[in-house]
Amino acid sequence: MGRPLDLLLRGGTLVDGTGAPAREADVGVADGRIAVLPAGTRAAATEILDVSGRVVAPGFIDVHTHSDALAAPRDAAAEPVDDLRLAPLLQGVTTEICGNCGTSLFPSLPERLPDLAEHLRVTFGLGPVRPAVDFDAFAAGQDPASRHNHIASLVGHGTLRAGVMGFEDRPPRPDELDAMCALLDRALRQGAAGLSTGLIYPPGTYAATEEIVALARVAARRGKPYVTHLRDEMSQVESALEEALEIAARSGAALQVSHHKTAGRHAWGATLRTLPRLERARAEGLDVWCDVYPYTAGSTVLHAMLPPWASEGGVGALLERLRRTEVRDRIRADIVTGVAGWENTVGNGGWDLIAVAAARSRPDTEGRRVADLAAERGVHPVDYVCDLLLAERGEVTIISHSMREDDVRRVLAGPLSMIGSDGVPKPGRPHPRWAGSFARVLGHYARDQGLLPLERAVHKMSGLPARRFGLAGRGRVRDGAVADLVVFDPDTVLDRATFDRPLLAPEGVGTVVVAGRVAVRDGRPTRVRAGEVVRVR
Repeated sequence: MGRPLDLLLRGGTLVDGTGAPAREADVGVADGRIAVLPAGTRAAATEILDVSGRVVAPGFIDVHTHSDALAAPRDAAAEPVDDLRLAPLLQGVTTEICGNCGTSLFPSLPERLPDLAEHLRVTFGLGPVRPAVDFDAFAAGQDPASRHNHIASLVGHGTLRAGVMGFEDRPPRPDELDAMCALLDRALRQGAAGLSTGLIYPPGTYAATEEIVALARVAARRGKPYVTHLRDEMSQVESALEEALEIAARSGAALQVSHHKTAGRHAWGATLRTLPRLERARAEGLDVWCDVYPYTAGSTVLHAMLPPWASEGGVGALLERLRRTEVRDRIRADIVTGVAGWENTVGNGGWDLIAVAAARSRPDTEGRRVADLAAERGVHPVDYVCDLLLAERGEVTIISHSMREDDVRRVLAGPLSMIGSDGVPKPGRPHPRWAGSFARVLGHYARDQGLLPLERAVHKMSGLPARRFGLAGRGRVRDGAVADLVVFDPDTVLDRATFDRPLLAPEGVGTVVVAGRVAVRDGRPTRVRAGEVVRVR
């Protein structure tokens, strides 16, 4: 007789991540790998957990996060962030994919690292951040003592661009484009999961389609996807989607449309056209999928509400401009009239829909709308925003209430979507999606609203993203797979995180296993730190 299993989950209902019907089965773990056993098998194990009445599923894969810097080395005096690190784990997320929206912690030419560090400080909102020259250096910089779950990373085009040519609004010279392609290829060869763009964010927004096509061809040669935050998710969302489809078609890269939405009053209802367009492209042979988070509000950096020209030259140049009256007047005018190629979130909604999520030295502003804050001070919202950015050295995060529920529901239920939180884990009042997305889909949308069956919801969180991003041995409960597992009660699982209390852990998630070790027991974290950097080959 062989040695005992390390762990046996007995009596549960297996939802294996493939979309197949749930079935009764026991799940064993030995040496960090899964063994699926017939229900009621008499197997010896070091630890046996009775999970009767609960679902055993693959650990969830969050395909869209901004958690790149959470496990990077931090100053001893920095604000504690372990509650932010734990939030995804407590809802069953065992693997996060970071480097989204064009921003990753790598790659860069060595001489560009100091300027890049300031950009990353503002983006990630966790104090000083140390960028890396390549994926290997990024992986070496992840602190194992801080990794509750696994992490994979895309190569962010904005970081790549800034790491070669800085923050200038111009096309790259041929030698600069060659350098970008070489850095990208090296990072992909080392194990990065794909290429991402954030075409509303400087410096990514300065790039023309041709530049992105050239880089996506590198990803295609490595068999890795092009993942894009579209150039516009508001009034021009349909033309922005056509650009993404063109890039995929011309480059040969698989396409992942990030956090697909149609936001702002001029785009509400446009999912009735964008989703059939994606399905038609797939039917015509394009490898295209999308992801979605289950909320009608988004979150990003405050300076993204300003026209792109304001950020040319980087953070220092932005802050210097914002001191000048004529610059503020120009920003006001551009929000009213628009700028060609700019998403213009405020012009599509209004400052009354924008709330402060994180402002380190002004916690009294967190959770409050910009329009109200400006009115209290008797100033125009643009002046308030400029003053706040100056006070915070650019490091302000916001929440934008810009979407409509029917659009969110269509994307969630659609055949081409998978689940990502788009979590922006910063101190303050972060968006509750970081702590609630997966439990919200399982409880509110799948069970209570009947929007999609449980097996399909789990597939969108596990097997589908594992296949899309090449995460071998993950996303399915099958013999020999990596033992990343979540056990939840299908009758009680529900998100509890709110905009006022954004890090409340969900109900109904009892056990989470990471690399064969119990990282969450009875809904509470253990001392296990089994997460690792995942390399996609």
